[in-house]
Amino acid sequence: MTEHQLVKSRFPIIHNDDLLNKIEQYGVFKEVKAGEVMMEYGQFIKSVPLILNGCIKIMRQDEEGRELFLYYLYPGETCAMSLTCCMANQKSEIRAIAEEDSEFIAIPIQYLDQWMNEYVDWKNMVMQTYSNRFRDLLNTIDNIAFRNMDERLEEYLFSKTQATQSKIINATHQEIATELGTSREVISRLLKQMEKKNKIVLGRNKIEVLGW
Repeated sequence: MTEHQLVKSRFPIIHNDDLLNKIEQYGVFKEVKAGEVMMEYGQFIKSVPLILNGCIKIMRQDEEGRELFLYYLYPGETCAMSLTCCMANQKSEIRAIAEEDSEFIAIPIQYLDQWMNEYVDWKNMVMQTYSNRFRDLLNTIDNIAFRNMDERLEEYLFSKTQATQSKIINATHQEIATELGTSREVISRLLKQMEKKNKIVLGRNKIEVLGW
């Protein structure tokens, strides 16, 4: 499958051949390994990723350095925060980490506004991205405000299995606690409760999800 065909299959909202040709011409195909940081806090963002394969995890940091998981980026998606920072010429307020080996096309910043004016397909994709991310962020806020930590943990584990397409989650209790904004002790206690209910099996720095 050519790069043109791959973009078209992953982003069906983009069907204008001229735009697809420009994405292929000006975009830069990149690969990242699982665990690799694609974007760091405080960096100026020079391109926006169009995810082709894999999964990217987006994190947010507060003034005290505590991190919170926001959402995943899957094939056929781009990053709303990256779009915002690029268009406003602001530094990144997120960290993007490859959850698994991933591929994407980096679109240089200078084409974002130009394509918004020239191509309805590109404008629709950007608006759809903001709509999807706004819904995800509302869900995150609802989880923090209205749901107990055990419910948030279950949803987190489920999201992990969906993101990696694997029932095995390779993460320490501290890493999970950091992403959920709580303590390692709380996560360890809740995971042990889940294990007693035969929902998971705990191993050394890994969790096998059995079902809910």
